[in-house]
Amino acid sequence: MKNRFESLKIFCSLAETLQFKETANRLAVSPPVITRIIAELEDYLGEPLFQRNTRQVRLTDFGEQFLPEAQALLAQSERLFISRKQRQENDMTGLVRITVPSWRINDSVLSQLLTALSPYPELIIDWRDDMSKLDTVTHRVDIGLRIGLQPDENFIVKKITDIGDILVASPELIAQLGKPTSLDDLAERYPFAGQINLSTGRAWHFPINSEQVLPPRRINFLSTDVYSYLQAVLQGKSAGMLSDFLCEPYLKSGQLVRLFPEVEIQKWQLFLYRPYETVTPPRVLKVFEILEGILKKEFER
Repeated sequence: MKNRFESLKIFCSLAETLQFKETANRLAVSPPVITRIIAELEDYLGEPLFQRNTRQVRLTDFGEQFLPEAQALLAQSERLFISRKQRQENDMTGLVRITVPSWRINDSVLSQLLTALSPYPELIIDWRDDMSKLDTVTHRVDIGLRIGLQPDENFIVKKITDIGDILVASPELIAQLGKPTSLDDLAERYPFAGQINLSTGRAWHFPINSEQVLPPRRINFLSTDVYSYLQAVLQGKSAGMLSDFLCEPYLKSGQLVRLFPEVEIQKWQLFLYRPYETVTPPRVLKVFEILEGILKKEFER
């Protein structure tokens, strides 16, 4: 007996109709197929399920005992397959893991995202506010937001915006050390703040472009947190290279001065990504779409 599930389905249907022909019509097979499969099931179980003659069919005592167990197993199987189908079509229950950089705009982004997802109370968001790039397999990340040059080809990627780094210092530090005359002069005379690369434990380099790197002579502040890095620059302890969107309010207020604005520093892509998969749950697609819209509005401001 190859297909036990199909055999149980035929048995339960025949137990309901007690007619081989009607059961065959219901299941769109021929009566001989019904007869054969019931015979195979009886042989497999070692007990007769039906008593039959030319006038009627009825369940045996064993058949009566076996029927509720068979019906329960079929009902459980139907629920399992229906729930899988619903999850693929329109279900919005379950977990979505998201990893994002540690930015203060996350409060606004997360507030908007949770508001948009309020119609889906069974949806669980696992929000990882972390500058390290989590492995999509090990950490089972569904959606990520990162800055980089070339997103991995194994990801579905939506570009949000370009992020440019700029060189900045406080007016107080410039007054103390004198305005730098060149990038070499800046690297030689100015102390710098460095952001720690969590993968190596050392400070990130200061790339100007693909061929040129700024090599500060002295780094006097180190942190894994970009806002602590920014604070060291604001307080006049160090110069720094920071993302333009982080510095913008402080440039407008005069708390920071942009150094060498004529020097074009390589831009990076801010992109939203999710792993490329043959089947992606609808909940992940929905959250990805909503988050893309929120982020694009945030960075258009």
